[in-house]
Amino acid sequence: MILNRFWALSRPLCRLFGTFVSQADAPLAHGGCKGLVVGVYETSEKAATFTECGEQTDAMLKGRLRAELDRCGMTGKSGEVRILNGLPGDFHSVAIVGLGSRERSFCEKEMMDVGLENVRVAAALGSLRLRDDHISEISLDPMGHPEQAAEGATLALWEYQDNRMVECRRPAVALECYQCPDEDSWTRGLFKAEAQNLARKLAEAPANQMSPSVFAEVASDSLCPCGVTVDIRGTDWIIAQGLTAFMAVARSSCEPPAFLEINYTGTDTSERPILLIGSGVTFNSGGLCLKPAEEMELERATMSGAAVVVAAVRAAAALSLPINIRAVVPLCENMPSGMSFKVGDVFRCSNGKSIAVHDTGNPDILIMADTFSYATQKYKPRLVLDVATLTTRFNPLGSTASCVFATSDPMWKELQKAAALTGDRVWRFPFWKYYTHQIANFTNFDLSNRGDGQGYTCRQAAFLREFVGDTMWIHMDIGEAGLVAKNNFVPYYREGKMTGRPTRALIQFLYQVACPEQITDLREV
Repeated sequence: MILNRFWALSRPLCRLFGTFVSQADAPLAHGGCKGLVVGVYETSEKAATFTECGEQTDAMLKGRLRAELDRCGMTGKSGEVRILNGLPGDFHSVAIVGLGSRERSFCEKEMMDVGLENVRVAAALGSLRLRDDHISEISLDPMGHPEQAAEGATLALWEYQDNRMVECRRPAVALECYQCPDEDSWTRGLFKAEAQNLARKLAEAPANQMSPSVFAEVASDSLCPCGVTVDIRGTDWIIAQGLTAFMAVARSSCEPPAFLEINYTGTDTSERPILLIGSGVTFNSGGLCLKPAEEMELERATMSGAAVVVAAVRAAAALSLPINIRAVVPLCENMPSGMSFKVGDVFRCSNGKSIAVHDTGNPDILIMADTFSYATQKYKPRLVLDVATLTTRFNPLGSTASCVFATSDPMWKELQKAAALTGDRVWRFPFWKYYTHQIANFTNFDLSNRGDGQGYTCRQAAFLREFVGDTMWIHMDIGEAGLVAKNNFVPYYREGKMTGRPTRALIQFLYQVACPEQITDLREV
């Protein structure tokens, strides 16, 4: 693979990459017990079939794993877990996990590679059960796909504990691949999952601990050691650039805004970059259109788009992807105050278009309008991709997938493929003129930040399109998908906690764009 040519450069980043996301302050689990997760496949016959690693382990234990399968009637269906404790040898406990059918692959109805997702789910379930049994070191069967196994286990074992007393934190668990046939794939999976955990950490932090200035500092600390340049712009610079709509939102809070410009150069500087834009409202109270109190706590994660972009750039640098990336992240709060912008206010954006405010609870597209105009003119990108939580209350897909709008069919297909591979599903929505009329059909100003009529998600995308120009563009409205996990969505996300989605889908997309000749089908990862 072309990625292997860059692998030597990224190996020194392995330890560095985990520095900011790992639970470094958590105590290690007591007892020093080791555990092993092994997989079994569901078959048409009565008996399930072990993976290669499982067969070797069963032989080492003189058939005890097979005897347990026969005793409990385990079929190998995805989601099944059995634990054996007190075993002789290196492993005190073994978790046997179901993988479903070995033949499962891409499912068009589900828009997902079900076989790869089953590996993530199995790795997550087995690792969680062993951790709950106080196992301090977990060895993981690669189950034929070490990258996906690493993703599932790493995502499942992570949790936000920064505000607990150190002695009260859940002990950290050491994770390794058992008899791994492909160390590079395993480490790529760790990189992707740790990047998503960084996005989860940023989104999970309380708003008073993740203000615009703190976010900017954390982003700089996370990216600069990976060779990424981060420029942090302040209020005076924002005003000088004429980012009027952005400052209208930022003035509502006593917390100063910040504007991040991130530069990763992975190939020849003459190659036009991909421009990533992440919306960064670190707390959205709704401003003068105050949001209900019972819904407001989650508004600390309105900056999830910015978190995903920072995390994806970090993974791209750690993997030394041969691509140039420019990322722009506007950061501010939206608060009710004497300086708040008001319903009916009109601001002229940096591209000359006037914007009327009809909902102060929708500040994201105001700050992104200025950001789009500024960044597309400065960087002349070959593709613009933005990530934002614009429709947290009106998302038509709920938490199952991200809404995507794309002006390029080839780029949409690449993103769809990346989403199917990573299990972070996406669904494409239309750019119909009907929605443009809903936000632009006014006589005394150019655009409304809310518009009229139905199709709220589509209206928001139509608004942003007015600031992109002719550049290829993908808009990802991550809505509920990028916020908290609900209804036991998948076991590697903790119920009621931030997901960090769609970080892995974005990383996979960047890899496919950087190395197109290496992706031949949905299983070429």
